[in-house]
Amino acid sequence: MLSKSQRNSLRMKRIKRVSKQLACQLLVLYAINIPIISAEAFSESDKMVENPVVEFQEVNVHDPSIIQTEEGMYYVIGSHLHFAKSQDLVSWEQLSYDVASSPLFEDITFEFAEEFAYAKTDTFWASDIIQLADGRYYLYYCLCEGSSPLSILGVAVADSIEGPYQKIESFLKSGSRYTPDMQAYDATIHPNAIDPHVFFDQENRLWMTYGSYSGGIYILELNPETGLPLAENYDYGTKLLGGNHSRIEAPYILYNPETGYYYLFVSYGGLGQADGYNIRVARSKAPDGPYVDYTGNQMIDAKGATGTFFDDKAIAPYGTKLLGNMLWDYQDGVMNKGYMSPGHNSAYYDEATGESYIVFHTRFPGRGETFEVRVHRLIFNDEGWPSVAPQRYAGEELLFEAELDNISGLYMWNTTQLEISGMKERSIFLLIEGDKAYGYEQLTNSDSIDTADYIGDISIWDNGTAHLEFEDFEIKGNFYYQWDDVIGAETLGFSGFDNNQIAVWLSQLIEAE
Repeated sequence: MLSKSQRNSLRMKRIKRVSKQLACQLLVLYAINIPIISAEAFSESDKMVENPVVEFQEVNVHDPSIIQTEEGMYYVIGSHLHFAKSQDLVSWEQLSYDVASSPLFEDITFEFAEEFAYAKTDTFWASDIIQLADGRYYLYYCLCEGSSPLSILGVAVADSIEGPYQKIESFLKSGSRYTPDMQAYDATIHPNAIDPHVFFDQENRLWMTYGSYSGGIYILELNPETGLPLAENYDYGTKLLGGNHSRIEAPYILYNPETGYYYLFVSYGGLGQADGYNIRVARSKAPDGPYVDYTGNQMIDAKGATGTFFDDKAIAPYGTKLLGNMLWDYQDGVMNKGYMSPGHNSAYYDEATGESYIVFHTRFPGRGETFEVRVHRLIFNDEGWPSVAPQRYAGEELLFEAELDNISGLYMWNTTQLEISGMKERSIFLLIEGDKAYGYEQLTNSDSIDTADYIGDISIWDNGTAHLEFEDFEIKGNFYYQWDDVIGAETLGFSGFDNNQIAVWLSQLIEAE
């Protein structure tokens, strides 16, 4: 049996191991008597949902913010006016690559000459689009100097979501001598006026949450008719979290009517591949907070100590971490499947189906600073907390009813840490046999069920929640169908949390057809 330290290693640390270069992917697993299901057998079972081979069409949108039009088309807009659309969240079409070529404005250089001059930049940062009651589309934009919080934020309007837009007003500035209410600007307590997200609450009040680093994340009420600040003499609004230059940014708020909570998503860390960008979530019964995480931490306390700069250790314990660096080990000798620095997400709740999705950009192992958009399902557990499906969304339906006799098999097991780090979290292996779980740090030709390390028990509760119980921790979550693009087949996935708010993912290994 594994010792306590070994179990903690399985659960919490990147395992150092030698990858076996196999002649044929996964065939070694048959030789060691570990039950791997073939794609053919899986499709013939009564568990399988019909799903053709999925062809993804990728786009490059940094900081993607999603909106669905009345016609059913999905759009994402991001920094540098990156713009794309999709009918199914799977195949995307790029509409704009940069500010200079963007069709969203007719003469952006002339129209925004003052903003470019103020922010000392030639580009736009993260944007957001919302449709107001008049049927028109309101694009919230921001420009930032970059090395300081010298920023400006405003709104433009168009009759069509694809433009052209016309500026209404740039109404919020940061980094200058004074705040909107004529206080002396202090970058440790006042916000950097970028990264807007605008949304309606359940009482049809309009809000904008925004902020990056500097004095933290704020929320400001807007006029639902004009899209401008509601109060005539407005300030920066209400602080939700952050301060003292903590590396927290990209706020996005999603309401889920099934749980009755507002969910605040933010990104921690730096956005480069090696900078540990990661996605956190907290929730509240009110759009303007207070927000708490899974373990009850008050998010208003998430900030660096006075006088510090980029104090990652101070903020790391706050916010339920949904996604960070991860590598999936398919035992093919190539460790490049997974994500590096995923972040700056938006989210979408489908009122017709009750299903939710998270949309983010990510970098990849071995691909430098190349980034693409990814869409994953958000799965809400019986306690009303979301987790991220381990594999990207491919149009599959969540029809699986977990039972002990239909979840057996070998899974890649991945987790994440609260620490903000560029470390790559590589998967290990979990073998489920009935109500027992066995752990492997690596797979070799000599492994078998007889040599596996028993590490815990599994039960399925009446509400469908899977409960994995180990000696010093437990995991709760859900199994469901997913499309594995590497294998090219539908498999089982699992996402959930342990009792220390650590996210856990399982992705089933099956033999490709």
